[in-house]
Amino acid sequence: MTTTEQQLFFERLATQNASYRYRLPSKPDVGRFIDNLIRFLFPITQDCRLLELSTADSYHNLKKQLECLLLPLETNLLADRHTVNEQFFDQLPAIYELLLMDAQAIATNDPASVGVEEVLAVYPGFYAIAVYRLAHLLSDLNVPLLPRMLTEYAHGLTGIDIHPRAEIGQSFFIDHGTGVVIGEAAIIGNNVKIYQGVTLGATHVTKSMAQKKRHPTIEDNVVIYANATILGGKTVIGHDSIIGGNVWLTESVEPYSRVYHQSQIEVRSLPS
Repeated sequence: MTTTEQQLFFERLATQNASYRYRLPSKPDVGRFIDNLIRFLFPITQDCRLLELSTADSYHNLKKQLECLLLPLETNLLADRHTVNEQFFDQLPAIYELLLMDAQAIATNDPASVGVEEVLAVYPGFYAIAVYRLAHLLSDLNVPLLPRMLTEYAHGLTGIDIHPRAEIGQSFFIDHGTGVVIGEAAIIGNNVKIYQGVTLGATHVTKSMAQKKRHPTIEDNVVIYANATILGGKTVIGHDSIIGGNVWLTESVEPYSRVYHQSQIEVRSLPS
């Protein structure tokens, strides 16, 4: 590349970079913040090299970290970053209570669980739900893009993709979790259990649908087994229903329904 070509390339970069509407915090900073926050809420694990920080010190440091993450987004916030920071931490106790119910639901319903401590420390489903609930709070505070960065960080670690603007009720249970997708406009009620590979998605993926309800509604006490796919904004799964593995649904079902994928078994003839 000649000096002239380099100069033209640098000018193009400068022009392109100036056109972006947002400036964002770094991915490593986003990951450190959410991991530190979850560890602050649930200090169930301990590093071999223990850092002696009081709860008050940890809380103060977390507020400084969030302040830093909000700084590049400040021109796109509806309120100043200090106000958003205070509002987020003011609502943290309510999120904590929801997460305790999530953890207890997992510990109660998974026969393999030895207790809440294991759920808090190692279950990818709980981790993804925790990140979602904290990201959802930021989304409710009209923080752009950062909530999605948080849930995509969890997605990368767990294989569970929950959009921060989805609405999820209390005592939510994701078992195993890998491959779960929950879309932006999905609504999930209380005491819902879903397994790996479940998709709550849209029937059409077009930009014109961006402001419409594209994803299904799952009412209370529903169980959705592995690799089921439920699509469409008008699709409602009635309360207390069971959706079997590998089911494909694009229409609503009544409460107390059982929906199963029909397998066909053929016994081959033995070779002569």
